Amino acid sequence: MYKDIKVIAFDADDTLWVNETYFREAEHEFAKLLSKYETENKIDQELFKKEIENLPLYGYGVKGFVLSMVECALELSNYKINQTTIDKILKIGKDMLEKPIELLDGVEEVLQELQGKYKLIVATKGDLLDQERKLEKSNLLKYFHHIEVMSDKKEADYIKLIKHLDINPSELLMIGNSLKSDVLPLLKVGATAIHVPFHTTWAHEEVLEEEKSEEYKTVVKITDILKFI
Repeated sequence: MYKDIKVIAFDADDTLWVNETYFREAEHEFAKLLSKYETENKIDQELFKKEIENLPLYGYGVKGFVLSMVECALELSNYKINQTTIDKILKIGKDMLEKPIELLDGVEEVLQELQGKYKLIVATKGDLLDQERKLEKSNLLKYFHHIEVMSDKKEADYIKLIKHLDINPSELLMIGNSLKSDVLPLLKVGATAIHVPFHTTWAHEEVLEEEKSEEYKTVVKITDILKFI
């Protein structure tokens, strides 16, 4: 299954380091700020709707998330939210951008083992500046030949990446935590993927049971991929 592999692509957030946990914490803080207007559950629902509505405009990442929080706060408060609360929302976003990089267990061990045997790249979604900052702080840049910050991770995006790498689809293996973004689109374009689940998944990245496939391996931890490649 993996004999043709020349390039191994790693997702970044929640595959190499912790990310989604910080969004859940931020959502909780946001809900506390707006608790006089709605319940936490309702605030979470409205914020998620706003994020999805804004994805085509802002893309993925903390900055788009902050703009969605501000917009959501204005609407839930019927435009009565005060400047101090808006300032606190902006601070939630800045705090997220300044979080330390917490590598997931085994990541560096895997990269050390694979470096030199394959071309290693990062293929991630999100804000370019933020992802570059996280990679710099992670001290992992030395392992990667190429960093690709993608506006989305759909089949067309992977086809572009494969062309850019000048390889056949069968020569690309993707490692990631999201079935929707890191696994299923790869299978559809003829590449391979290994799923390394993270304990927290953004609702937008969840897939229905019938969408799942038997054509990929799921491992408990990232070091388990070394058994196959």
